[in-house]
Amino acid sequence: MKIFAFAGSNSSTSINRQLVRFVLKSFPNEEVNLIDLNDYLMPLFSVDLEKQGFPQEAHQFLSNIEEADIVICSLAENNRSYTAAFKNIFDWTSRINVKVFQNKPMFLMSTSPGGFGGGNVMAEASKFFPQFGADIKETFSLPKFYENFDLENGIINPELLSDLNGKIENFKNQI
Repeated sequence: MKIFAFAGSNSSTSINRQLVRFVLKSFPNEEVNLIDLNDYLMPLFSVDLEKQGFPQEAHQFLSNIEEADIVICSLAENNRSYTAAFKNIFDWTSRINVKVFQNKPMFLMSTSPGGFGGGNVMAEASKFFPQFGADIKETFSLPKFYENFDLENGIINPELLSDLNGKIENFKNQI
């Protein structure tokens, strides 16, 4: 099985990328394509620029999804919504193929330093992504990242770890 994975952040110290890496350990025998959004920098989307053609990075992002069997992502939240980096990629790719996620099974996550765990962006994506071809099979939100996550051990809160492991199993059973 091929996994396309990303964090919806362009931060070099992305906590969402750390969460994705931790979850990918639950798929040890699978082929993983974990990308960095910094490799998909494009001009800020506009209809004027669209008339000049689509950036190669937008086509590559879509190709990554096409080649995958499943998508695992964790969205960062900026001002209660997607980061500008992710939204720009999403805007460009959705103009090429409105079904950006190409009906692939998705494990959708979010985390943040706060107690809501990126809940606003999770709620938005849970509602919005299916309209763009995401087959969201499972979701997980990790609150208070710095209290509940350790770089060496991953999620250190036993209840949250149990919740995540159950959701990973449920996700695997659905794919």
